[in-house]
Amino acid sequence: MSALFPDTYPKMEALQIELWRAASPTRKMQMLAELNQSTRLLALAGLRSLYPQAGEAELKRRLAGLLPEEEIASRVYGEPGRDFF
Repeated sequence: MSALFPDTYPKMEALQIELWRAASPTRKMQMLAELNQSTRLLALAGLRSLYPQAGEAELKRRLAGLLPEEEIASRVYGEPGRDFF
């Protein structure tokens, strides 16, 4: 079996995979939701550092533009960089 994470001790990686496989579907969905939330928080932190003067509405719009559906984000929120006040 090839390693998923080359910097992880193989026995620990095997244990992690075993725990993932044993998790209930509900727990797997909960882990996925937590991962998505963490990703959004990290992305927003990055956007805040890039656009320190931006308000929350503009940051959320810019976050939406990072997601796969830029065209939809543009229709819903308008073009990035417009006045969000």
